[in-house]
Amino acid sequence: MNSAKRRIVERSRRAARVRKTISGTAERPRLCVRRSINHIYAQIIDDVQGKTLAYAGSTGKEFSAKISGKEKLNKMEVSKIVGEILAEKAVGQGVKAVVFDRKGYLYHGRVKALAEGARSKGLVF
Repeated sequence: MNSAKRRIVERSRRAARVRKTISGTAERPRLCVRRSINHIYAQIIDDVQGKTLAYAGSTGKEFSAKISGKEKLNKMEVSKIVGEILAEKAVGQGVKAVVFDRKGYLYHGRVKALAEGARSKGLVF
C-alpha cells in the first residue's frame, strides 16, 4: 500500500473509532467536519432522526455573499468564516450545544479555525 492510500485508511480508522462513541441527539446534535485540499464543509446532524439541521461550506452561496469584495483569503480564514456561517444557521434554528466530530482529523489548523469560528458565534461544545 502506498503512503497516500495508507494515510486515507488510517484516517478512516480513526474516524470510525471516534464515531463509535459520538452520536448526535435532538438536544446536542453532531457537528461534522469534512476537509478537502481546497475546501472545507461542515454540517450539524441529528443522528436520531437522521436529518441534517444546518450545512455550510466554502463553496456555498452564503459563503460567497459573505466574502464578496474581499481579497483572496487563506484557508484558515475561510475555515473560520464557514464556522461562523454554520453557527449563525444553527442558532437561528435553536441549536446552541453540539458534539464536535472531527472525523479523524487532528484538532489543528483548519479544523480548529472552524471550531473557533463556530464558538465565536454562540455554539457550545
